[in-house]
Amino acid sequence: MTNNDILRRVRYAFDFKDNAMVEIFAAADHKVSVQQLHNWLRKDDDAQFVALSDAELGLYLDGLINTKRGKREGEQPVVKERLNNNVIFQKLRIALNMRAEDVLETMQLVDFRLSKHELSAFFRKPDHKNYRECKDQILRNLLMGLQRQLRPQSDSPYPE
Repeated sequence: MTNNDILRRVRYAFDFKDNAMVEIFAAADHKVSVQQLHNWLRKDDDAQFVALSDAELGLYLDGLINTKRGKREGEQPVVKERLNNNVIFQKLRIALNMRAEDVLETMQLVDFRLSKHELSAFFRKPDHKNYRECKDQILRNLLMGLQRQLRPQSDSPYPE
């Protein structure tokens, strides 16, 4: 999954409008214009499409955490230059204040089964012996489950 695809899916699942998206970036102390946002949200084959960097997606997810849970006291998290699916999954889980049971229930909405042990392996440090890389399929199923949970009236499996 591309960073732009993740941004589009999160926007669709939460039904965020342009102003809300700009405010989420602002919650992470990052200013973006509506035009810049539109360029990120365009289809990949559009001439005005702009690829979203890992750092920009990280800022968006940090802003989502700050918006949903409030800014934490003291020093703010350092933006990572390289994101992987494990970090994205973790940031979404934190933003939504989801426990393991909540994540598993969300995944079951799209008929995707995981055990608690498999889930916890995604949140371990990469050098831990039980660490497991989060594949695109798992992240995609989480985002689709969130969409079904947050927008049950929506029949579309993918945002337009």
